[in-house]
Amino acid sequence: MTRPRRRKRRLLPGVPRELRDAPSQAIAVQLPGTLQRFARTQARWRPGCDVTVLRDGGETYPAMLAAIRGALRSICFETYILAADGTGDRFKEALAERARAGVAVRLIYDAVGSFGLPDAWLGELRALGVEVIDFNPIRMWRRRFRLSYRDHRKILVVDDAVAFTGGLNIANDYASLADGGAGWHDMHCRVRGAIVRDLARMFRRTWLRSGGTPYTLATAPAAPAEAPRGRSIVRLIDNTGIRQRTAMRRAYLHVIKHAEKRVLIQNAYFLPDRGVRRALARAARRGVDVRIIVPGRNDVQLVAWASLYVLRVLARQGVKILRWPGPMMHAKTAVVDGSWSTIGSYNFDAQSRFNNLEVTVEILDDEVAGELVRQFDADEPACAPYDEAIWLAQPWWRKAFAWLAFRLRRFL
Repeated sequence: MTRPRRRKRRLLPGVPRELRDAPSQAIAVQLPGTLQRFARTQARWRPGCDVTVLRDGGETYPAMLAAIRGALRSICFETYILAADGTGDRFKEALAERARAGVAVRLIYDAVGSFGLPDAWLGELRALGVEVIDFNPIRMWRRRFRLSYRDHRKILVVDDAVAFTGGLNIANDYASLADGGAGWHDMHCRVRGAIVRDLARMFRRTWLRSGGTPYTLATAPAAPAEAPRGRSIVRLIDNTGIRQRTAMRRAYLHVIKHAEKRVLIQNAYFLPDRGVRRALARAARRGVDVRIIVPGRNDVQLVAWASLYVLRVLARQGVKILRWPGPMMHAKTAVVDGSWSTIGSYNFDAQSRFNNLEVTVEILDDEVAGELVRQFDADEPACAPYDEAIWLAQPWWRKAFAWLAFRLRRFL
């Protein structure tokens, strides 16, 4: 009998084995009994973390800029949209100042999301020693080029000690009205603790696979004798590999199926597949208060049309749909039963599910969940309800556009 051939482990080209990212250790954490039902797996949860919820650009940008300006060793910055506007200039100046001070600054931006970013603007950063990578550049002649494969993540890691993630890109759209921005509504978070190294590894993996110069992570500090100062238990969901593609969807399905009281979702591009729609409808039928806030005016019109068709079906099944007025609502958050919450870049659309690199953190902490609930409850009064009656009152041509856009949802 011939022995089966062992498959060679595929290594990143040009990267020494000793410098490769070791996967996060799949160490199981014994979660408190009241929280165990929210964890689809016991592995890779990081206890003792500290999570601060940040709302909109007015809170997020100052916190990120303060962290950048305080960097001593390294800055790892990854974003989908990087614009050469007033907001982008603020970040460029902060990154440039730290690069001049000898801090290792690495920047990844997406070629499609940041389309039109001037070469001269980036050249100023490169001239100061900032390492810049254009993720999946638009070069149709490249072998295996796929235009839809995008880096939709928003990650900032400073000194491997503090990190930020969520939904905000770097552009005037997300800046507050007081700072001359458009005042888009979005949510972000600042994290400290063991989860920071998971985000650092995620960035490094993308950096190396995109051709970046190899580097090593900072040595992890020794564990303090006293108990960790943070009370949050956090888990990073990574969809980099083929096996992890559906990890975020599975996490959402798990908590929705185990919800007993409330499911609160804010999502910018809400086109859930049939399985997610079924889980939400079943939760509503068993008495769970399911509420979803979506944009009233979407910056992607086809998504807005398709949402009209999807949301009226959910409303008919007992899910309360609320449409955010005014500037674009770009948040991607969820809270279940006031204990489990998530903040990240993941949308309920085909791009996030099949194509984009995304980042989401699951958080088990009543205080963080409570803050997100307060934010949701503060947003709800300004929203307009949407239900079957409103759908039926739409003119026929609007219904036709909505139906057609829904049929094209695989490409949105």
